[in-house]
Amino acid sequence: MTQPVQIKAGDAEVKGVYSNFMEIKHTKEEFCLDFLNIFPPIGAMTARIIMSPGHFKRMLRAMGDSLGKYENGYGEVKEAEEPEKPNMGFAAK
Repeated sequence: MTQPVQIKAGDAEVKGVYSNFMEIKHTKEEFCLDFLNIFPPIGAMTARIIMSPGHFKRMLRAMGDSLGKYENGYGEVKEAEEPEKPNMGFAAK
């Protein structure tokens, strides 16, 4: 029997953050998803999520299922053009 889990979230987590760019990196043991908000000439990391490969694969399946349900209710979502990758890094002032 599965026991319900009560989730606690602070105001900042419930509010959420905006991201218009994401980078994915991985090692053998984990995937790292960096969510960014890029508005040239500046940008900021809004969140970093690190997870196991098995959880990453389950997340991809869940996202695909969710997109399918959305499209069944609202119509096909057109894929946006891929943005030009920003030239990110540190620069001397």
